[in-house]
Amino acid sequence: SECLSALKSVANIHKPFEKAFMDTMKLFMAIPDRINFLQLGRYGCFSEQTYRNLFEHETFDWFAFNGSVISKHLTGKRKAIAIDPSYIPKSGKKTPWIGYFWSGCAGEYKRGLEIMGIGIIDIDNHECMTLGSIQTPDCKTLDNMDKNLVDWYSCYLISRKDKLQSLSRTVVADAFFSKETFVTPMCENGFHVISRFRNDVVLYYPTLEKKTGKRGHPKWFDGRIDFANLDLPRCKEYEVNKGKLYGLRVYAKAFKRYVSLAIWYPMDGRTDKWQLYFSTDDSMDGREVLDYYRTRFQLEFCFRDG
Repeated sequence: SECLSALKSVANIHKPFEKAFMDTMKLFMAIPDRINFLQLGRYGCFSEQTYRNLFEHETFDWFAFNGSVISKHLTGKRKAIAIDPSYIPKSGKKTPWIGYFWSGCAGEYKRGLEIMGIGIIDIDNHECMTLGSIQTPDCKTLDNMDKNLVDWYSCYLISRKDKLQSLSRTVVADAFFSKETFVTPMCENGFHVISRFRNDVVLYYPTLEKKTGKRGHPKWFDGRIDFANLDLPRCKEYEVNKGKLYGLRVYAKAFKRYVSLAIWYPMDGRTDKWQLYFSTDDSMDGREVLDYYRTRFQLEFCFRDG
């Protein structure tokens, strides 16, 4: 009933499409083994070709359909858009956009496919629901587009910004996306980005100088931040279960902008280093930045289970 209600909220849906779509939703829950068009035709009420035609229905607005379902289940006040590219093993030569993509599980590039999952995360309830996904082009196709992988990710999100920004203007992504070529276009198009810095990132304290009324602007920032010897009076400390968390507003040299930074130090006795999380919305506090980033992991469970 929820799927049918969400389906009716999408405009220009014909009755034959509605029947085939609802039958497909039931089959996805009922078929225990691999799901493909042959299996759908074997167990379903329609022919294999009917299901193929259904998934070639390019005008169907999946974002609107999933957004209708999400609006009824994610009830928290704080929401964000989470993105996560996932590698899919695939052999053969005829599949479009097959190529070499990074596999986080294997820790290397492997031949196959990649899809970028886009989900909505509920920060208050620590939940996530998938909004949509898009297949990533292979290297040859990207070269023909005169784009690299990061450019393509940002261009796609910007192309769907009307739909995305109606749900949230905050995009949460892993450390791969903490690049100027991704952050700057996103911010210029009304998004804020929350991600993680490398430990050797160049960041500066904001200046404490005041305007004197004389000619010239005070210096924009003070010295570079040494995370092994943090200037604690400049920071705000937050209580966390494990380790220590500090927050402050800093200047990021790579982005040429101020960001809100959350610095997490591990508990005494651990040998791993600090972790740096940031938000381009420099009004956020450190705890909120950390909450947004850690809730991002719900997308990985949601996407893999789906």
